[in-house]
This record gives sequence, C-alpha cells and structure tokens, in this order.
Amino acid sequence: MSSSTLRPDPIQAATGRKRSPRRGFVPLLALPLLTLLGGCNMVVLKPDGFIAEQQRNLVLASTGLMLLIIVPVIICTLIFAWHYRANNEKAVYDPDWHHSTQLEVLIWTAPLLIIIALGALTWIGTHTLDPFRPLTRLDAKRALPANVEPLQVEAIAMDWKWLFLYPQYGIATVNDLVVPVDRPVTFKITATDVMNTFYVPTLAGMIYAMPGMETKLHAVINKAVDSEGRSAHYSGTGFSNMFFKFRGAADKDFDAWVAKAKAEGGDLNMDAYLKLSEPTEAEPARYFKSYADGLYTKIIGLCTRQGQMCVSEMMAIDARGGQGGAEGEENYKRLRYDNHFAREGHEPPGATGTAAGRTPHGQTQPEGMKPRPDMGDPDSRGQRPDKAQPNANTETPNGDQVAPKQLNE
Repeated sequence: MSSSTLRPDPIQAATGRKRSPRRGFVPLLALPLLTLLGGCNMVVLKPDGFIAEQQRNLVLASTGLMLLIIVPVIICTLIFAWHYRANNEKAVYDPDWHHSTQLEVLIWTAPLLIIIALGALTWIGTHTLDPFRPLTRLDAKRALPANVEPLQVEAIAMDWKWLFLYPQYGIATVNDLVVPVDRPVTFKITATDVMNTFYVPTLAGMIYAMPGMETKLHAVINKAVDSEGRSAHYSGTGFSNMFFKFRGAADKDFDAWVAKAKAEGGDLNMDAYLKLSEPTEAEPARYFKSYADGLYTKIIGLCTRQGQMCVSEMMAIDARGGQGGAEGEENYKRLRYDNHFAREGHEPPGATGTAAGRTPHGQTQPEGMKPRPDMGDPDSRGQRPDKAQPNANTETPNGDQVAPKQLNE
C-alpha cells in the first residue's frame, strides 16, 4: 500500500507566504549608513565660478535628457514583469506576435531626438567652454567690463606639489593659490616631470599639465571662497598628497596677501628652484617675494639645469636639418632629460623596484629569442667600443639574462 501527498503549487506557495517581521527592519538598519553621506562635498554641483557653473549645468542637462529614456524603460520593465507574471490569467498571451509599427516609431524616434539634443549641447558647450577661449562675461547676468585686466598665473605641476608664478606681481607660491573675486584669471599650465592635471572643482574643470607643453585655462571666481585644488592624474608615490589651497578673495584682501608674500617670502633663484624641484611629499605652503627671470620659459623648454638644451633650440636645429659631427655629439649630451632624479640620487622607490629584488622586465631577454652578442653587458651596445664583447650566456644572480642598457639610463 502506498500513499502520496499533493505538493502545493510553487507559485501559490510563493504568493501566499507571509513575510517575516524581521525583514521589515533590514532597511531601517541601513539608515545610519546614510548619515555618512553628510560628509560628502558637493562642490561640483555647487560651484562658485562661472565656468564651473556652466559645466555643472551641462552635466545636469545631459543627465536629464538621458533619464528621459532610462526612467520610462525601468518603469515599463516593472509594469511588464508584473502584468505578465505567471499567475495573471488576464494577461493576453500571443506567441505569434512579432511586429508593431507604432512601437517601432516610438522606440526609434525618442532616442533619436535625445541624441540630437545631446549633440547640440555638446557642440555648443565645446565651443563656449573651450579653456583656451578668453572670457566675455563675469557671470550669467554681467558682461566683462572693457577695462578689466585679467590676472596672469603660471601654474607648474611638480613632484609632488604645485608652484604658482604671478608675473604681474613678481611673486611665487607653493601650494597656495589666491585670486581676486570677479576678476578674470588666465592660467598657463605646464609640468616639470610627468603628466598631471590642474583641477579646482569650484573654479573650472580639470586641465592637463604636461612637461614641455603649455595648456591654458580662462576662468573667474564669483564669490569669496576657501577651497582646495588637486591633481587628478596619478603621478607617483606622492600623488595622494598633491593638494593646494585655493582662495577667492576681495580685491583688498588679495592686495594684502600679495604684500604679505613680498614681505615674508624668500628669493626663488635658479639654485632654489632646482632644490624645490626635487621630489617631496605633503609640501607646506611657501612664498617667494621674487623669482628668477625667465623661469617659466626655462621650465617650458626643459632647460632649468645648467647645460641642458632648451626645446626651442632643439626645434631650431631640427629646422636646419639636424646637426652632426663633434658638435652633434655634444648636443646629444645636453638632451638627457629622463631619469635625472635617479642619477642625482633624489628618485624615491618606484614601481620597478620590486620587493623581491628582481630586475625590471625591460632588462630580461624574452623567452624563445636568440641571445644577442651584446647580452650580459649593458655598456657594450655602442657605449664602450674598446671593450670586448661579453659572453652571451651571462646571467644575473637570479638567473635572468640582462639586456643592453637603454640610452636614457
């Protein structure tokens, strides 16, 4: 004799199951976590500069246009999932349905209109918010007066700090940037070593700072503000502390700050600059009442050290078709820019200095390749012609074969 028990329908069991009272408290447990958001800085959405405000509006408008598609799609997904659930017998099931002209028109027309609108916003924003374009307005309601002289600031990204030169006042600062309220500012931006970004969220968007090149930014701050700027591009071990103070000050407060820098600052001559250019972390704010003539031009030309060839001189030689012979050999020595911190003993531990002590991958002979005659001696490749060729099977203590020395090492 056997007996069987009817198993309940899984759908009915799922819909008829009572919810545990404890589950209602789970969302309540997450409420204290929301209080942590109180420390978030909303400066990007509440800027104090006209350029940053326009960029904020562009972001909000673009997000709103995209939500015109995203929100209806999410709502329709939930409605369809509920309406066509398995236990809804009123829902019409039509397995042979495959086309609707009305739906096709709706599905393609709405995204097309939004793409056109986004394209128009991008086109207008790209031209009106071009960082190289001088300002024509102080804000949305005030045009730029004809007699206003923009403030000139030369911003240099260093390892790992910021140097600001004020050519109109002859002062220089480290990690402290002050500009007058409602006065246009023209930034000239470069870097001394690796690529960084100049970013003051309350003033304008981020602009790249690149060695040997100059980028520009035209901006204005419309309120007295005490904020900060940063580099938003990873550039080494000191990147996490590469911040600087940014302040928007009234005209009289700005003049007082300039007078203080002139009274308390030192002299930034070439020797002091070379010392300043050495890699440091968490550098405090510093002031200089004067700086060397042509310092920014030499920084752009990558020729701040004695004997280095400036980029402008290099371009002039290239325009003449190059230079050879003994003079060309001397010029080659003046072009050694890379790894100068390592040669001078200022380079901090880098990513290639592994804890295991292994040599960098660039110094290892790739597996399967026939060893070159100069393997094992980094100086034999055109470096020391009088030295005998080494054994091709020379290896490092950990068993790796060493490739020839690179030209910039």
